[in-house]
Amino acid sequence: MNMAKKTKKSKEEPLNGDEGEAPEAQTSADEGAAQEAEVPARDETPLEQAERERDEYLGNWHRARADYQNLKRRTFDDVQGAVGRERTALLQEMLTILDFLDMALATPVEHAEAKNLKTGVQMTRDQLMALLERHRVAAMETEEGAFDHDLHQAVATVESTDVEPGQIVEVMRRGFTIAGDVLRYAQVRVAAEPQTEAPTEAEPEPDENPEEGGD
Repeated sequence: MNMAKKTKKSKEEPLNGDEGEAPEAQTSADEGAAQEAEVPARDETPLEQAERERDEYLGNWHRARADYQNLKRRTFDDVQGAVGRERTALLQEMLTILDFLDMALATPVEHAEAKNLKTGVQMTRDQLMALLERHRVAAMETEEGAFDHDLHQAVATVESTDVEPGQIVEVMRRGFTIAGDVLRYAQVRVAAEPQTEAPTEAEPEPDENPEEGGD
């Protein structure tokens, strides 16, 4: 009886010592991982630190240089734009003076003193025009031709049967360009097709002898 119990107990025991050794192996693995985690990171060598700082400084320098170039370009464009606007305004004012000189020269004179004065006005006008030409200002040729929205400003329309509609009839104020761009639009009068009035129906005349109603 005792032999049977002993045999049964021996069958329940493990055939080898694996289960007894497993906890010990797991503990060894945990200790190894803990030791690896406790190993401090390797410090940079002086050369590696110098290279890292060099790359940082070089990147910052490139960014600062790009920002400076962009600022310089924007500043230059802003200054050029402001100078161009002021220059255009000044030249337009000079064109107004040129208009007054042309009107003075168009006035007929008879006396000798007036003729001498007109000669002085002509010389002043020529000097002013030479100054404008040095700044690449030129008068438009708009004496005749078709109306162009890019060059002309229509201030009035004239019904005409001699000129085709859309053609320039008269130049009220000359236009000017600067370096090929419009400095001042030419003010012109443009021909328009005559409007034909619709014939009005004649009203019936009243009967002079209306029939009398009733006796």
